[in-house]
Amino acid sequence: MDKNIFNSIKIGLASPELIRSWSHGEVTKPETINYRTNKPERDGLFCERIFGPTKDWECLCGKYKRVRYKGKICEKCGVEVTTKKVRRERMGHVELAAPVSHIWYFKAIPSKIALFLDISPKFLEQVLYFGCYIVTDPGNTPLQKKQQLTDGEYKKMYELYEDDFKVGIGAEAIKQLLSEIDVEKLSDELKAELKTATGQKKSKIVKRLEVVEAFHKSGNRPEWMILDVIPVIPPEIRPMVQLDGGRYAASDLNDLYRRVINRNNRLKKLLELRAPELIIRNEKRMLQEAVDALIDNGRRGKPVTGGASNRPLKSLSEILRGKQGRFRQNLLGKRVDYSGRSVIVVGPELKIYQCGLPREMALELFKPFVMKRLVETQKATNIKDAKKKVDKIDECVWDALENVIKEHPVLLNRAPTLHRLSIQAFEPVLVDGRAIKLHPLVCTAFNADFDGDQMPVHVPLSAEAQAEARFLMLSANNLLKPADGKAVAVPSQDMVLGSYYLTIDKAGEPGEGHYFMDENEAMMAYQNGELGLHAPIKIRVSKELDGHTFTAIIDATLGRLIFNDNIPQDLGFAERPTVEEVLKETDWQKQKELTKKLLALEVDFVCGKKQLGQIVDRTIRNHDSYTAAMVLDHIKSMGYKYSTKASISISIADVMVPESKNEMIKQSEAKVDEVHEHFMMGELTDDERYYNVIHIWEQTTKDVVAALQASFDRYNPIKMMADSGARGNMTQMRQLAGMRGLMSSVSGRGVMEIPIKGNFKEGLNILEYFMAARGARKALSDTALRTADSGYLTRRLVDVSQDVIIREEDCGTTDGIVVSDIKDGKETIEPLKDRIVGRYTNEPVVSPETGEVLAERNVMITDALADRIVKAGITTVNVRTILQCRSRYGVCAHCYGSDLSTSCKKVSIGESVGIVAAQSIGEPGTQLTMRNFHTGGAAGSDITQGLPRVEEVFEARRPKKAAIMAEHAGRVTIQNDKKTKNVVLEGSDGQTTTYPIPYNFDLCVQDGDFVGQGAALTEGYKSPQDIIKINGLDAVYDYIIREVQKVYRLQSVEINDRHIEVIARQMTKKVKIEEQGDTDLLTGTVVDRSEFNEANEALQARIDAGERTLLKATCSPVLLGITKASLMTESFLSAASFQETTKVLTEAAIRGKEDKLMGLKENVIIGKLIPAGTGLETYRNIEVESTVERPVYEPLLAPERDRDEDEDLSDEELNVELDDELLDEGDQSEETPEEEELSDEESVPDDLTDGEFSDDESASDKAPEENS
Repeated sequence: MDKNIFNSIKIGLASPELIRSWSHGEVTKPETINYRTNKPERDGLFCERIFGPTKDWECLCGKYKRVRYKGKICEKCGVEVTTKKVRRERMGHVELAAPVSHIWYFKAIPSKIALFLDISPKFLEQVLYFGCYIVTDPGNTPLQKKQQLTDGEYKKMYELYEDDFKVGIGAEAIKQLLSEIDVEKLSDELKAELKTATGQKKSKIVKRLEVVEAFHKSGNRPEWMILDVIPVIPPEIRPMVQLDGGRYAASDLNDLYRRVINRNNRLKKLLELRAPELIIRNEKRMLQEAVDALIDNGRRGKPVTGGASNRPLKSLSEILRGKQGRFRQNLLGKRVDYSGRSVIVVGPELKIYQCGLPREMALELFKPFVMKRLVETQKATNIKDAKKKVDKIDECVWDALENVIKEHPVLLNRAPTLHRLSIQAFEPVLVDGRAIKLHPLVCTAFNADFDGDQMPVHVPLSAEAQAEARFLMLSANNLLKPADGKAVAVPSQDMVLGSYYLTIDKAGEPGEGHYFMDENEAMMAYQNGELGLHAPIKIRVSKELDGHTFTAIIDATLGRLIFNDNIPQDLGFAERPTVEEVLKETDWQKQKELTKKLLALEVDFVCGKKQLGQIVDRTIRNHDSYTAAMVLDHIKSMGYKYSTKASISISIADVMVPESKNEMIKQSEAKVDEVHEHFMMGELTDDERYYNVIHIWEQTTKDVVAALQASFDRYNPIKMMADSGARGNMTQMRQLAGMRGLMSSVSGRGVMEIPIKGNFKEGLNILEYFMAARGARKALSDTALRTADSGYLTRRLVDVSQDVIIREEDCGTTDGIVVSDIKDGKETIEPLKDRIVGRYTNEPVVSPETGEVLAERNVMITDALADRIVKAGITTVNVRTILQCRSRYGVCAHCYGSDLSTSCKKVSIGESVGIVAAQSIGEPGTQLTMRNFHTGGAAGSDITQGLPRVEEVFEARRPKKAAIMAEHAGRVTIQNDKKTKNVVLEGSDGQTTTYPIPYNFDLCVQDGDFVGQGAALTEGYKSPQDIIKINGLDAVYDYIIREVQKVYRLQSVEINDRHIEVIARQMTKKVKIEEQGDTDLLTGTVVDRSEFNEANEALQARIDAGERTLLKATCSPVLLGITKASLMTESFLSAASFQETTKVLTEAAIRGKEDKLMGLKENVIIGKLIPAGTGLETYRNIEVESTVERPVYEPLLAPERDRDEDEDLSDEELNVELDDELLDEGDQSEETPEEEELSDEESVPDDLTDGEFSDDESASDKAPEENS
């Protein structure tokens, strides 16, 4: 049976017998390697007899060599003849002379051993470290079992009762007490006690019962928490390496094991010698401390140090823990072969799906393929000869390389890999030089610029990996952003400026108002200097549509004609009649007008960045990615060409300060003086004076900006750059030529009263300079902090949502949520249309005016349908949502809706929407401000905003100065005492509640107001815990979505609601058991909602079968922060690799947890295919039948190429497997990012299961079906 095929992993406590059964022999000596012979010492930590030979097929003494003696055990040295690989898997053991406790189980919070024995952890520690005695058998004395006795007390008792009672000390006593416990009986006793207990006692019993039940259900024995024998891990995992000077570098574990073995051997000797009790006790304590240090150094007391630098030694727990630990460093962040790295430069001549690869790098990356090609084409006699030729860079290798890289995509990645668009596939084009060439339009997705950025290249090896790279990851297929479904490949900078320049119109240019026969004639006039690009002209256009030829004279400029050349003319910017409408029209004059409209230019307006984005968006929606790529490449080349022709320059003279500025400032200063006088006369409070002054200066700044905008000429270079969106904006223009305005205050609360009246053209005075300097420095330090915080937030989001995968088509739920505009005061933050596009309706949508059914239930809302719904005046729509999805694992496609990255197509089964959501929320995190305070409201009403606010919402924290909420609807009466304000709420049923309001809280209700349930009575954010208690789950979902959207939309970052819903769903997956009824669930424990439902459904089945007296369990919803939710996930592997590794593993072991391997992380850790995307069970072992003749496969968008001698090769020859020898050639290793490889497109291993594709042809046939 293949040991790699399994469906789950279980963790538990190991019994001493089990540890011995793993072992291949006992380690009795602390020695490691003999320094004279350089061979392992017998029975030492590296003993070959126990762990296996250090050389392949050779025993220690050299009597047996060669593979023919496989499995033979040498009579002389006792070493088995086998491969040295076994030294990575064979374990040894150390038999301890006295039991010791396992530090994880006694030092955990709460201490598992202490809970089990019902004694205090402090007392337990004293017993284990030989500080006091514990009564193990009171006999017929007044002592209690498990009572604490100090040395003095024990002596007194012994004098009184002699041998009538028994006491113990150290781990032996604890082990004896634990082994006497009958777990099942104890569990029943505690359950009986729980029924009558209340308050503090009840919660204590629940805690204890949880641990006892964990042991009962898992079959673990409590005494296994005490160790009689400790395993010794295989030597290759704690290696010793010989350095140049004959010295050795060894793993810290060897030192820790040596300490244990030394102390153990000394204790054995002392026991044999019958040494005094005091000495033996001291030795046992030292042994306990040595084992503690081995398992978790520094957990108790001072850590054991060693080595020259006297640093703490790395124990087993340290090896697992943290960023450099086994989980995150080695299991989640693996290195890959076949990769290179170089600086990137711009390649404007490339197509969007191409990248330029330096020749030398390509030769090294594709070395094995080139060698195979050389042998195939008989340019080399064998592999060895081919290798020589490649190493010497023979002339013939270049032809082979050209042939090999054709149609073989490579992956480019740019760190930091914040979202899936940071890794994309390209077709390589060989370039001279040593830099990788990158297409300018993919820079936005990579967030790359050319100031020295570097990018690694990876080569997908197998046919499957290449197919996935081409269909799922090719840059031409990734033009939309998964975060909001908008185009990501939007032209920027020069391209925008060129397009803007090309599409503006300017009266008074040469040739204005002239008529032209066609575009060629106009072009000729332009080249001869008779016509300007921007002159409004009349031009005759002819076009054949539906077999009819139409001709009309249209108004245009030459620039717009050129721009429209390769733009599809059906994007919906121009309102056109249909061909039928034009032909039907009988009136000649009207027909002429209709024809003019029919043939009008699609893009007949000035094109800035925003307009280009819309053009790209609509092209992708209405056409295929091929057309979109063509349009993008057209805009790119036009943009560059005409921004060069425009030769727009910028000079200090282009910056013009408005003449009215000084007058405005004088008026404002007079107003401020007036306010100050009112304040001095006592007519204003200090707060009112402050806000009046701030308001005056804010208004002045706005007025100066308005004057500035009016003073700029439309064709001013700076104005053109800012207007087009190529570079800069009005804020920067304000600072150049207006006034810098108010700066944020040093205390971090509000803004300073003194504005900066100067600008950069006129210069600042000394005071203004110092005020501005602080703001500039703060911005820089903020950015550094923000990057780290944002990265950590992303990591937590990925962890909490990584197992949310689309598992089925429809879960069949009837629940949904009602969505409407998200407003902040009067301002609409997110309109209804954005919230409903791409979702399924949960009930029919009916027009309120006509009664017409616009959409039935379970219909996906497209862009057009959303427009109709909004136009019909509908303000709320009930839609399907994953918050109500009933799928047991993952979510269903109907509750999720469309896949945002494929323009309104239904999401595919296997799409890992959790990872996409986490990346979409985390990626723009760095753009959010750290702290951004409102001016206005009461003094010091600092409201958390930006990134900290997002974190506060997702961690479900109680906000600082949280709003006090009304627990029921009613009328408000305000009573003012000397010390407090009281708000009395009187409900319609006569129920009254009084809320004392502290004086530093501001009320947001008035005397006599009527408020609804859950309304805020004071200023500030509501606490999510209060909302869930008062208004329930749906209100919390709404709160999370609204609050997160407010932060992102204010920074003009668009994120689809569904991404936030994924996270909100994971935060509310658990429920707290209020009454356990007749289920096995314990009152007060927190369990998964699905587990609760299953327990009740099982009970319901019994009730239906006739057991009428049974009671179901009841629960209340629990809102967890994302960190807590990640740690409470059902998968212990995923939780352990996230945070608090030792705590998670301790809990999992006593519960005997089984990891069903449903998420992505767990599968990456154990090296299986992830259960998402093409790794999903559904897509494995698919057999593809050829129904048509095999097509000659041309790469997407590639120019026509001649097939060469490949065509003569048969399928079998094409599919020759590469030798191991060949594949070992790639020698440039490159790191793949640690967390990022979880995204479905990003981490498709090269070795998809056998039989998945029979050959290249089936790979290309299959992939489109799975294209997610």
